[in-house]
Amino acid sequence: MPLLKFDIIQGRTDEQLRTLLDGAHQAMVQAFDVPFSDRYQSVTQHRAGELILHDTGLGYSRSANVVLLTVISRPRSQAQKVEFYRLLAEQLQVDCDLSPDDLIVSLVENSDADWSFGRGRAQFLTAEL
Repeated sequence: MPLLKFDIIQGRTDEQLRTLLDGAHQAMVQAFDVPFSDRYQSVTQHRAGELILHDTGLGYSRSANVVLLTVISRPRSQAQKVEFYRLLAEQLQVDCDLSPDDLIVSLVENSDADWSFGRGRAQFLTAEL
């Protein structure tokens, strides 16, 4: 049940946002082999001065289209993570014309005990999921 949290600069249309989220979901389903119905995404939009994302000395050229994606997920193998990063960059470049230089991903791992999907229950631990 990965949770994808997008931080972006304001200015995209609803259609552009939907395309961004759909592309990221497709890459996540493929790389992590999760069911298509496992979709948990949120978007936070910032004024331009509120999102500062340097290139860490790698020579990347960031634009106002930059996407900071935080993925909160069960542990994944190194191969799955690398494949996700690759698929995500390819998918968003094709679907959204997003430069790979404008994509930053941080994957944060958690466990089954860290999820409750409602009703005050830990559905992974109670075997409801």
